[in-house]
Amino acid sequence: MVNSSLSPNSSCSGATGAVAQKIGRFEAANGGTLFLDEIGDIPLELQAKLLRVLQEQEFERLGSTHTHRVNVRVVAATNQDLGQLVADRLFRMDLYYRLNVFPIAVPPLRHRLGDIPMRVASFVHRYAKSMSKDIEKIPSHAMEALARNSWPGNIRELQNVIERAAILTKGDVLELPALPAGAAVSKEPVTLEEAERDHILNTLRETNWVVGGTAGAAARLGVKRTTLISKMRRVGLSRAMASERV
Repeated sequence: MVNSSLSPNSSCSGATGAVAQKIGRFEAANGGTLFLDEIGDIPLELQAKLLRVLQEQEFERLGSTHTHRVNVRVVAATNQDLGQLVADRLFRMDLYYRLNVFPIAVPPLRHRLGDIPMRVASFVHRYAKSMSKDIEKIPSHAMEALARNSWPGNIRELQNVIERAAILTKGDVLELPALPAGAAVSKEPVTLEEAERDHILNTLRETNWVVGGTAGAAARLGVKRTTLISKMRRVGLSRAMASERV
């Protein structure tokens, strides 16, 4: 999403006048919001340039010496552990703290099974329209199979499966292709973070989502109330989920 046209110190011997005048992402988003997806994949050399734009709110176009100022709100997303990337010197610490102003932990799709029907319906409508097909029905057994899947690739994987299903569908009933073998949800957590989330969730359910007090989840887990609330935020749990299927 961040390219060399935004770089404060970029140069290119083959740059033409047309290239020099090309408007980059930050300039196009001036006065609005810019979404940077997969921020953890940005090379180190571009991280320094992105940091300057975020801190100084200025840049030079590729092939230009004129400084442009911008006012852009940045929303960044990643599926990687940026803290670990910082420790491994693969992500700049100063950029990490510059971006980490208001972190929002989004649980993986397998922990948001209630989202699947809505997502599936949306994807079916989108691909049916783009393929000029009239797909009106999603069989219950297909939806159940989708809900049982572990979705290691999260939303993108679900989207790909539905697009493939739309391609294969010949009538008005969605024809779901066979899901990869071994895709069923594992009963055992596969990471320490998942194990911690499951343990906190089970304790919250046992205490009817009461966090504080002598009979609350924090006391059962042996931690302070504020510590538990912080952990809940980090793993994407909130009291609002008490009445939902998590």
